[in-house]
Amino acid sequence: MPPSPKTQNKRDFPGRRWLSIALRSLHLVGVVLVGAALLGGGERTAPGLLMLLTGVGLYGIELWCNPKHLGELAGVFIPVKLLLVVAMLLVPGAAALLFWGLLIASSAVSHAPGNVRHIRIFN
Repeated sequence: MPPSPKTQNKRDFPGRRWLSIALRSLHLVGVVLVGAALLGGGERTAPGLLMLLTGVGLYGIELWCNPKHLGELAGVFIPVKLLLVVAMLLVPGAAALLFWGLLIASSAVSHAPGNVRHIRIFN
């Protein structure tokens, strides 16, 4: 059976799915811990770094598997999110606004219909 058009140009490696699941789970731990710190005044540097590093890892895997992702809305949005996470770490006074904005924007982009997420921004 020939590969589907969605998967024919993608690369893969053994363990990719489980690595992605582990990174995504750790990423969500970081998100929850940063949100809790912002609400309760706790430490947020380590959870922010966890969010950043796991986000970079997930993005790297996605780009390696599907380099065309970089030209799509969802693929362009991820480096913007990562830069805003860096801004959260460097400018603590703006962290709450950046966090909630990122949370809402991330939800909107990741749950948008495929024809929106995969709009080609760059060729």
